[in-house]
Amino acid sequence: MIKQAAALRHAVRPRVILKYFGQLSLILSGLTLVPLSVSIFFQDTESSIRYILVILSLAGVGGFLSRLDIPVRVQMNEGLVLVALMFVFTPLVMSYPMMASGLTFQDALFEAISGATTTGLSTVSNIEGNSSTFLFARAWMQWIGGLGIVVLSLALIAEPGLVSKGLAAAEAEEEDLVGGTKVHAKRMLMVYSGITVFGIIGLWLIGEDLFPAILYTFGAVSTGGFAPQSESLAGLHSWTAQAWVTASCVLGAIPLAFYHVLSQRKRPPPMQIVQIQALLISGIAISLLLGWCLWQSNTFTLSEALRHAPIMAFSAQSTAGFSTSHLADFDPGSKLTLILAMLIGGGAGSTAGGIKIIRLLIFLRLLQIIILRINLPRHAVIQARIHGERISENQIREALFFILLFGVVIFLSWLPFVAMGYDPLDTLFEVVSATGTAGLSVGITSSDLPDVLKSILCIDMLLGRLEIVALLVLFYPGTWIGRRSEER
Repeated sequence: MIKQAAALRHAVRPRVILKYFGQLSLILSGLTLVPLSVSIFFQDTESSIRYILVILSLAGVGGFLSRLDIPVRVQMNEGLVLVALMFVFTPLVMSYPMMASGLTFQDALFEAISGATTTGLSTVSNIEGNSSTFLFARAWMQWIGGLGIVVLSLALIAEPGLVSKGLAAAEAEEEDLVGGTKVHAKRMLMVYSGITVFGIIGLWLIGEDLFPAILYTFGAVSTGGFAPQSESLAGLHSWTAQAWVTASCVLGAIPLAFYHVLSQRKRPPPMQIVQIQALLISGIAISLLLGWCLWQSNTFTLSEALRHAPIMAFSAQSTAGFSTSHLADFDPGSKLTLILAMLIGGGAGSTAGGIKIIRLLIFLRLLQIIILRINLPRHAVIQARIHGERISENQIREALFFILLFGVVIFLSWLPFVAMGYDPLDTLFEVVSATGTAGLSVGITSSDLPDVLKSILCIDMLLGRLEIVALLVLFYPGTWIGRRSEER
């Protein structure tokens, strides 16, 4: 913490930002070759031309900037700035080829931000009316965003450990997606790719066509939720296919490092085990509560409620955002239940959003300790532990601070919607969905939504994906103005 604080006392060095921004642009140009290939396959000439222009521009800028001298080390605030810049820059660039489908710049940018942040909210009403290139581009952005466009790219191009602390802070967990090293990043990429291939093959064997199976799986494993059909999961051919996609969502909401540990035949860390247990317990509890609400509201029969509730609950819990029914028709109790699930989210180090289960567990443990201390002598000492592992004061402070910031962002985003006449509960649902990067919608998000409200949801999606801190650092004046380190 002392070293991190010392690093933050120095303003970022423009040369460092430009150097790594250039390298990230080169990585992004390489990733864009995939949707370009798809556009060529489907003979979508206009999209192909736009992707070629994007690739050439990124390669040109990246090639020039990446030639700058490499510094010995990167400060934590510089790592955070790079993360925030790339999550803002990537949707801006990718909006241009997405406009080939007839979208306005505002709607294309909204779609691109929703994809890169793995949210899944969409202003497009007729999904089936769009080109295959557009559908794949959305799903591909979610897939690369799920692993972390910036985190993955930096880990692959940087020296081992170069930006580890800065990147870990962006997700607020040291054992996040890559841990700041190239070796760990490649392991996580293998895990992520393995889960994806497993999901695609399974959905294809169940009976879905290969292309839709790819798109659904990209959205599931990344917990993004973009579907190639307006009816989302209801557009699949069978309940078995819906259940398989939902299971893929749950796999994406589990800490990715857990799979690598299992492959090494080692015992997973206690924090990973307790997060998985809590994810399953919470999902089952939400399923039962949602099923009861749907049944009591006479919206569904008992059998229908039992079929829809688990899929919707785990989709919300994993923040994937797939649905099997029109949420606008749900009763207030069902909507509140799904809001709760989206708030909780998945495990730290997974592709899921929300406040993350580990933070909720820390908060609940702190409440338990406060209650216990009331009944204990003053001199009694209680150590906060989860699953036998001690929780440091720093972890407690960070968890509580993030939960507070999360709530403030939701409240401030909710007010403008209500002021403009939108239903308070539906607005809360939409704002929580955006900030938690869940993507479920009750119908407020559409092309008719005023641009100012679309902008608020875009900011919410970015804040949720970057876990607020990185975006705050980007716009903090002290990040750019002040004494700069002379270390090379």
